[in-house]
Amino acid sequence: MRVLVTGGGGYIGTVLCEQLVAAGHRPVVLDRFFWGEERLAHLEVERIAGDVRDIREEWLDGIEAVLHLAGLSNDPTAEYNTEANWQMNAVATERLVALCKRKKIERFTFASSASVYDTESSATELDRSPIMCDEETVLAPRGAYSLSKVHAEKAILAAADDGFAPVIFRQGTVYGWSPRMRFDLVVNTFIKDAVINRRLFLHGGGWMWRPLVDVSDVARVHVMALEAPLDRIRGRIFNVLEENYQIRQLAMLVAGSFAIKNAPIELVETPLPKLVRNYRMSNAKLSKALDFTPSVTVLESIQNMIDKLPGAEELAHPQYYNIRWMTLLESVHTSQREYASIY
Repeated sequence: MRVLVTGGGGYIGTVLCEQLVAAGHRPVVLDRFFWGEERLAHLEVERIAGDVRDIREEWLDGIEAVLHLAGLSNDPTAEYNTEANWQMNAVATERLVALCKRKKIERFTFASSASVYDTESSATELDRSPIMCDEETVLAPRGAYSLSKVHAEKAILAAADDGFAPVIFRQGTVYGWSPRMRFDLVVNTFIKDAVINRRLFLHGGGWMWRPLVDVSDVARVHVMALEAPLDRIRGRIFNVLEENYQIRQLAMLVAGSFAIKNAPIELVETPLPKLVRNYRMSNAKLSKALDFTPSVTVLESIQNMIDKLPGAEELAHPQYYNIRWMTLLESVHTSQREYASIY
């Protein structure tokens, strides 16, 4: 199947392209390649260097399915430029959906986020047993990122019909190794901090909860959607996670993995910020409908990342951190026209 992967040069996208090729599909990557194209050099994939906000109908010629990952990918980047976030994550998604329907492309997956649940906790009243969110939980997003994802979800579901079978995956916080590696995600960040600082900081003791999932499992569920019976996925939402963890647990797993290598790591408790995110979610619907439960554990992924880590000096490079890379690009582009081209 010839598949358009928007954001295919990114952290999840590069892993997804590897799995698509292995499964016999033909990925067509649409990406601005902010982090370069070399992460895809080992794969035979078509590439379109373009912006999802400017998607052209001809880019969809011959495409049989669309896996939509493109857009700003977390809270810091979304808050850094809220207008760019809205245009990429919300408006561009609506336009892409309309073009898919015009081109009669039936299969469409959307990488949404568990942050749409966005349970709010104060600095003085952290709930150590927050509710378990499922796909029917009422959403109350606060930040620019989660607001744009909710808007996109509604637009996608409204477009579903007999000829268009979109599926939405609310992905937990992702961890794990990728050809386009990031160290600004909680597990990956702890590993980086363990190498560079030999200490991990636990805000408020690290008692808040997060749903977690390995990047390879995230990719796997999008690939599965290409072959799933359409009546099981059409217009449906699925949570995607391996397990719910407290941040404190994650720090202990990382510290323990380094201790085995005789590299002791200090855990340091720091105050909570004014507001924190603290939520859990269920993957029962995904397991039942698609007979798939993400299985790559945090502990397995930690070991894999430790084995593949670059040196401490390289770990500090801005290319591994989305917001730092964006601000670096901004500093390089001095004119207003060039500045706008970053986004």
